[in-house]
Amino acid sequence: MQKSVHFSWELGGPGWATCRIWDGSSKHQDSVSYCTNALADLLKGVAGLYGPHGVQRFSFDLEPAEARWILRRRNSDVRIAIRRFPDRSTSFDAPDGKGVLVWTSTRPRTLLAHAVLMAAEKVRQTHGEDGYLQKWQLHAFPTAELEALRHLHLAADDCALQH
Repeated sequence: MQKSVHFSWELGGPGWATCRIWDGSSKHQDSVSYCTNALADLLKGVAGLYGPHGVQRFSFDLEPAEARWILRRRNSDVRIAIRRFPDRSTSFDAPDGKGVLVWTSTRPRTLLAHAVLMAAEKVRQTHGEDGYLQKWQLHAFPTAELEALRHLHLAADDCALQH
């Protein structure tokens, strides 16, 4: 059985992006707001899977809801859990268990990192860094975070996919 994971990040109207993740059997999609530096947070969260901490958390502001991603590394796999909270302004410090589990999957770290890396690279190729800032408005394209993830992925993973 192929343990695939697919990820996309598409800029929409000013200050909005559509985030999609799917694993061959189930999909999840959110409309993410520019109130946080969401793409940078995603890249840092996935890059954190290469460090000593086995759990990474980051949230997307859905105005007003929160989509909290919890990534748990176990050996070479990552359990991805996305929990939804009704209001980010009141849930920011809430325990993970208070949110509704809306999507979960366990996939190899190398495939998750590759999918996120390629999605971010596609955003940069499609819009350029200036175009990204025009559309996202509050935050520049996360070049440093993208390059950090690329470096970690290529150095630590035996990824046979095209880069």
